[in-house]
Amino acid sequence: MPAFTARFASSQERENWDALVTSNPQGGNLLQSAAFAEVKADYGWNPRFLAIESAEYTSYNLVLEKSVPLLGKLWYLIKGPDMAEVEHIPDALRAVRRLIDQQRMNVFALRIEPDVVDTPEVRQVLRDSGMRKTPNLQPNDSTALLDTSPEPNLLMRNLSSRARNAIRRAQREGVEVEQVAATEENFRTMYQLMAGTIAEKGKTELREFEYYRKFWQGFISRGQGRHYFVYEDGHVAVGAFVINYGRKGTYKDGGSLIKRSRYGDSHLVQWVAINDLKQLETPIVEYDFCGTPPADRLKDPTHQHYGLGLFKTSFSKTVTDFVGCWDLVLSPLKYRLWELAGERIARQLYTRRTGQQFY
Repeated sequence: MPAFTARFASSQERENWDALVTSNPQGGNLLQSAAFAEVKADYGWNPRFLAIESAEYTSYNLVLEKSVPLLGKLWYLIKGPDMAEVEHIPDALRAVRRLIDQQRMNVFALRIEPDVVDTPEVRQVLRDSGMRKTPNLQPNDSTALLDTSPEPNLLMRNLSSRARNAIRRAQREGVEVEQVAATEENFRTMYQLMAGTIAEKGKTELREFEYYRKFWQGFISRGQGRHYFVYEDGHVAVGAFVINYGRKGTYKDGGSLIKRSRYGDSHLVQWVAINDLKQLETPIVEYDFCGTPPADRLKDPTHQHYGLGLFKTSFSKTVTDFVGCWDLVLSPLKYRLWELAGERIARQLYTRRTGQQFY
């Protein structure tokens, strides 16, 4: 097993951050990107750019750092560390801890969230390294993943009959999907669609418009994001924002009018987006529908993502559960205070002060 060291990325590495992250063993994740780091820097986090290296490979990981009064700093390796094998994670974290100690950074806990499929064996590796399971934070810790490497005809055959029928019916009925420009008007239209969908279903919380504007613009300006609209009677009926990051595509945001007349329009949006991303200079080989119920609750109508799960698993018939969030305790006393009340109080105070979500 390789021995790891950890350091902060150089200025040159930061300038080429996305290329380095997407060269990681697992291909990186959009939540480790330069665009996402830029957004989080405006919303209470201090981004740090970490290189974890051995003689065999270097893994580049975004760390989100937040100061907590009286306790010190929380480090969140969002969707990381990205290692070649899960067995490499414990030694990688020991290297990160040495860096924290050497730099005297007053970090009381290190939260990780590796894109590793959840199995009893994986959980045991993390437990044996002294980590504690903590509630998941990201919507795609359970998600539907589609292998997009087949050519279009075979890819279509790999979908469920429900998705195939919906796409073909929308095509027959003349539904047109348009990739739209990154304008303030289109951003606000997309946000209104999302807000309307959430108000109708009441299952999730929508951040403020400015957060999404910065998020969308950051990815679009780097050639990593695009909006698609479907119009009905002169109005936008369906909207989607999709991301291409390395060889992975993601359906990040979506919204639609509740009352609309054409069946299959939402399915066709996804089909067009997937095939567009397959035609890029760096074509995607996987598409993440970004959030479903866990596999064991996919058919549970009480789950907040039940409806989304039905739609998304019509493209990819199975759900992938990732291992989610785990904490490495660096200061036992401070972490105990964090567990007892610190996290709850910190989240409440931050939301009251800023009107924004803590994470």
